[in-house]
This record gives sequence, C-alpha cells and structure tokens, in this order.
Amino acid sequence: MAQIELKHVKKVFSEKMLGSVVAVDDFNLEIEEGECFSFLGPSGCGKTTTLRMIAGFEDLSEGEIHLCGRPVSIKSKNLYIPPEDRGLGMVFQAFAVWPHMNIFDNVAFPLKVQKVPRLEIKKRVEQALKHTNLTGFESLYPGNLSGGQQQRIALARAIVTNPKVLLLDEPLSNLDPKLRESMRFEIKELQKKFNFTIIFVTHDQSEAMALSDRMMVMDMGKIVQIDTPRNLYNKPINRFVHNFLGKSTFVKVNLRNNKVYPDGDMTQTISCKIPENAAGKEKMVIAARPNAINLNKNTGFKTKIEKRVFLTDCTEYYVKIGSQLLMIQTPHRIVFSEGEECCVEFAETMWYDDDGNAAEEERNRRQLI
Repeated sequence: MAQIELKHVKKVFSEKMLGSVVAVDDFNLEIEEGECFSFLGPSGCGKTTTLRMIAGFEDLSEGEIHLCGRPVSIKSKNLYIPPEDRGLGMVFQAFAVWPHMNIFDNVAFPLKVQKVPRLEIKKRVEQALKHTNLTGFESLYPGNLSGGQQQRIALARAIVTNPKVLLLDEPLSNLDPKLRESMRFEIKELQKKFNFTIIFVTHDQSEAMALSDRMMVMDMGKIVQIDTPRNLYNKPINRFVHNFLGKSTFVKVNLRNNKVYPDGDMTQTISCKIPENAAGKEKMVIAARPNAINLNKNTGFKTKIEKRVFLTDCTEYYVKIGSQLLMIQTPHRIVFSEGEECCVEFAETMWYDDDGNAAEEERNRRQLI
C-alpha cells in the first residue's frame, strides 16, 4: 500500500531578476509503507521543496498529496491540512533544538502542543530518549552537548509523537564524517524498531545509498530515475545520473566506419562495442567508472601518465585520451610513474548522447532562486 502519494504535483516560484522557475514539475510518486526512500539531486533540483510540500510548509501550485490514505493537499479543491495535523515527524538540517529548554522539554514540546496528559508525556519522552541513547541527559541543555547529541535530540523529538512518516531534510550534513556514518546506522535501527516510513533528502549519494530501499534522482524539478541504489549505480538512465552517483569518467568520441575515435585524436581507436542506439550518430560520449578501467603496459589505447595521486584506498592516474584528461583509479599494487607510457582498456562502458552545456547552465541558474 502506498503510504505517500503525489499526483501531478507542481510548484512554481517567481523571482524578480530571474523570472518564474518551475521548482517541481508534474511529480507523480508513490512511497510504500515502511520504506526508506531518498530524494537525491544537486542544489536547486527541487528535492527540499518537494519535502516541504509533503510536510505542509509549502502550498502546491497544482496537484494532490495523500498521506496514509487521506488527502492533505489538493490545490483544485483548496484543501490544505496544516503541518501539525499531518501526523509527521521531521528532522531539519539545522538541528532546530531550543537552547533555552533542557533536553526533556525539547523532546516533550510537540506532545505539550497536542495537550497529551503529563504522565503520558513523561513515559513517551523517556522511551524516545532511550531509543536515541540520551537517557540521563534530561536536565542538560543543548549548548552542553556535541553536534551528534543535538541531532539525537531532534530525532527523539521527531519520534516521540509516534509518527507513521519521518521526514529527514539533510539531517547529517552538519556532522563530521565519522559521526555521520554512525548516525546513518542509528536512523536505520530506529526505523526497524518503529516501522515508520522515511523520506530522506540529501545531495550526498553515499548517505542515500547506505540508507535507502529506493532512491529518486532529481534534476531541474523533474524525476529522472527511481530505482534501488544498486540499479541506479549500475544502470544509470543518462549521463547526469551516471555523473551524480559515484565517480565517473566521460570521453567524447567520434564514430567513423564502425570505429570509435576519441575526440581530438583520429589516429588511434578505442576498442569497445558500439551499441545499437549509436546507429547514424557521429558524436557520442562513453562513460565508465574510474575503477573499472584497465590500466596496463601492453594492450589498449596507447598514452602516458600525466599525473599520479596517492589516496588512502587507491591510486588515481590521469592520462590523455585524445584532447581529454581521463581519471583512472587502481589498487596500490598497480604502479606507474608520471611520464611513463601505458595503455588503457575500457572493460565496461555506457553510451550517452553528447548533450552540450545547456543543461548545466540551467542548473546553475536554478541555484540562484
């Protein structure tokens, strides 16, 4: 059963200098009960706006939103249920804890607004603090706690109302890398205990892939692809998704007489199978993950090492392929020196149209809104 449903949802913003921008464009989306579903995309793609419309902080320009089987926003009927009546928990990027309240009062606040009896408040706050590892901190104030502990306060406050849906708006972006990793597991454990549905908004693909059952990649207000983390990474629908999820290497190529030449060099071919969708095309882009490219001394496209960068988990090599600089990642056991001759083989490639820079220019414009 779909617990969250968006039907033809649209949101338009107007800005004096830049004009109208369609932040969310004809969204149709269903999220199942108990699912952890991530909205993923660059700044300005519309992911936070979509979350705010689900929460009730933004009204729709068009469309409908249904939560747990009931309509909460229908623009054509002027139906709008306020945030406090939607039965949602929410954790923001800025922890949004009140510095003048102790931990107990911070977590109890939404229950007091709902006029829950005092004894019930005490019981539910104690449970929420227990599940977020904050037992014993009730009388302390947020200013005495670390960033991770303050984030746990926000989580405790979100789950204390027993929500069926938990909305997370980049909740880990203000934490250091180690703490972010541990908090991912804590959020997943909370979901197992309470079986709520999670919508997780982030621009960090590693967070989304670690937490999600399914992910939605957005671009310029539109849904680009929805799938499992594994399928999105291994089968990206276009160049944008390939580039956004993980590290990517792209090579512009020219197709002549069923052969593949890198842009800027018509003397050497790249050995890879030309797909059926390339028929009749002269220019395309081949894409590969940097760690899936074979760097060796004997077979493949002949070039040389332009630059070497030693990292903790791999070595990055940069080589010229025609007029382009290609990044390759290898295990540390594969060693080349800068300036040394080498060969490059593409074991796994995906092919995309060469769509120019128009899309990137529009993404940059949207970030100003």
